[in-house]
Amino acid sequence: MNFVTKKITYKESDVSEVASTSAAGTSSSTGIRRSSSRSRKKKKSQIPVGILVFLIIVAIGIVLMTQSATLAFYWFTGMIFGFILQKARFCFTASMRDPYLTGSVALPKAVLLALAVTSIGFWAIKYGAFQAGLPIPGQGYVAPVGLTTAIGGIVFGIGMVISGGCASGTLMRVGEGFGMQILSLAFFVVGSLLGAATFGFWELNFMVRAPRIFLPDVFGWFGAIVIQLLTIVLLWIAADKYGKAKQSAGSH
Repeated sequence: MNFVTKKITYKESDVSEVASTSAAGTSSSTGIRRSSSRSRKKKKSQIPVGILVFLIIVAIGIVLMTQSATLAFYWFTGMIFGFILQKARFCFTASMRDPYLTGSVALPKAVLLALAVTSIGFWAIKYGAFQAGLPIPGQGYVAPVGLTTAIGGIVFGIGMVISGGCASGTLMRVGEGFGMQILSLAFFVVGSLLGAATFGFWELNFMVRAPRIFLPDVFGWFGAIVIQLLTIVLLWIAADKYGKAKQSAGSH
């Protein structure tokens, strides 16, 4: 009888000890939550700052408009493009990097869609000028294509991945205050100045020998746009299949 009483007493003491420990743990965790909530600082509203920045942008645009309508157009267009890039997180580097790192093909599809839309738009502008017997705009941008183009693209692509952004992505992240992109922009400017200073050498020794390919001259106007869009569609299908394969591999 005494043994049973002792056993029951032991068990009751264990229960009370567990209960007290649990209560202490609950009170301590509650205290931690309260202290952490007190330590959190209330974030300041950025709306006044945003309004001030918007007014400054408009004021600068008005000043530029008094000097040159073209400069004002560039100013407002650049601001709008920067806002869209920042909100959409649109970056050519990420479109090439994300499929390999994360398997996401959302950005590659967005780039392909943008290329399709711009291809149709530029084709319409050029074909309209051709039909009207006017000089075809933008022919000065039909650049030579050769081995040097491929090498330059690879080197530039490596630099983009290391720095974490292309030209547009770097400018966007500079506006967001990223220190690495500020450094990238500085060397971007240095590289551009060196390239401009030595452009004559590269053009004379490499670019002059490379052919300039204008697709309408090879396939005709309608053949050129069909081949362009067909290439984009095939790349879209390949990106879609790659993304689905990555998703299925990740789920298993």
